Amino acid sequence: MTTAAAIRPTRATSVGAAVDALRAHGLRITTQRRVLLEALYAAEQPLTAEALAGDADLASAYRNLDAFESVGLVRHLHLGHGPGRFALRERGAWAACEACGRHAPLPAAALGRLRLLVREATGLDAGFEHFPLLGLCPECANVH
Repeated sequence: MTTAAAIRPTRATSVGAAVDALRAHGLRITTQRRVLLEALYAAEQPLTAEALAGDADLASAYRNLDAFESVGLVRHLHLGHGPGRFALRERGAWAACEACGRHAPLPAAALGRLRLLVREATGLDAGFEHFPLLGLCPECANVH
């Protein structure tokens, strides 16, 4: 996989816009690429390559997801233990519970404030794209 921070995001708000972006980067639009794009745009949360591929060839799905990531459409991320997941880059970063694995998107305004706080405290321009912000969800926090 490519380094997410080094890739400029490609804004594509629909499958059609993503198809245009891929073509602009010299990539052909195959049936499997279109199926993967449709699954990514329909998904409300990051999904594993297996879930996105469905009945299609898994190795091809990984190659296509890597191609999508290389042009800035998709990001590969980890939401706790288990396989990596894939999501549209424009859908932002995620927070995940360390205990139960529940995850939720981080609103852009909150993410901006978090980055500012980290920069003020450490000088680091933090990215939350590949790994989520970890903590305990309210239910798990009450147990611990």
